[in-house]
Amino acid sequence: MTAQQRKKKEEASSQVEAPPQPRLKERYFKEIAPALVGRLGYRHIMQVPRLLKIVVSMGVGVATQDPKLLDSAMQDLTTIAGQRPVITRSKRSIAQFKVRENNPIGCKVTIRRDRMYEFLDRLISTALPRIRDFRGLPPEAVDGHGNYSLGLREQIVFPEMDVDNISRVQGMNVTIVTSAKNDEEALILLREFGLPLRET
Repeated sequence: MTAQQRKKKEEASSQVEAPPQPRLKERYFKEIAPALVGRLGYRHIMQVPRLLKIVVSMGVGVATQDPKLLDSAMQDLTTIAGQRPVITRSKRSIAQFKVRENNPIGCKVTIRRDRMYEFLDRLISTALPRIRDFRGLPPEAVDGHGNYSLGLREQIVFPEMDVDNISRVQGMNVTIVTSAKNDEEALILLREFGLPLRET
């Protein structure tokens, strides 16, 4: 390869456009964070609370009788989250539920960075509005440490799920972990992102 050809190749590679930023991530850095600096009384933008991760989990207790249901739940969660979940296991034996210690009873996935913003965008703009008789999320569902949890009864609220290929309607828990110092700041941040919280 000649020097001229190498130069052309380098120029072509430098002109490749970077993939677009997730919509909510771009909005956070351009609009939300600067607005919250003054609103929350901070001096620097790095003090503003931000999203750290989103944990989505499915409890599949019936997997103790039918292991195929856990495989189906893992496929559904992979489709929804965009990455493969890990299996969660029971910590102790519970005879009345026919659960032994270390039995696989569910799955969960931890989403970070760009994928986290994309998931939250789909949750707010597409999944939650598809819930029947939806009247907003309860603002009390914070844990005292700035993290918000919500439950979904059906995985079919996500448009990427094909109803014909679902073997069992399965609920899930979504926990949004933030760097907020208290619940009030976490709720302000989530409202700015557009999470439909009911007014108290």
